[in-house]
Amino acid sequence: MKKLFIQTDSAPQAIGNYSQAIRAGNFVYLSGQIPLDPKTMEMESGIEAQVHRAFKNLCAVASSSGGSPSDIVKLNMYLTDMTHFPQVNEIMSKYFKPPFPARAVIGVASLPRSALVEIDAVMVIEETL
Repeated sequence: MKKLFIQTDSAPQAIGNYSQAIRAGNFVYLSGQIPLDPKTMEMESGIEAQVHRAFKNLCAVASSSGGSPSDIVKLNMYLTDMTHFPQVNEIMSKYFKPPFPARAVIGVASLPRSALVEIDAVMVIEETL
């Protein structure tokens, strides 16, 4: 199967050996996005700003892959503090409309660069390679 490497300057550059996304057929696997500003590579402050930035980064990679948030079928969200769950739900509703993607929210001990949130996704797009 043909794989396509996805890269955009509208999201933070990879800080390890991984791709921002890989497209295989109609599936796009979007790597985890933490709340780094893509221009400065600095972390946003506070949970609300971090969640918004992580979603903006994820949406930028989705767009560069030929899709949009409405094409995302599965989200995984990682939080270092599960008390932020209500804010995450509220902010998510600004980026997604029903039918919402399937989702898991997982509490973790820590994330890269001391982020409070990380989000990865799987997207399905109509157009084939």
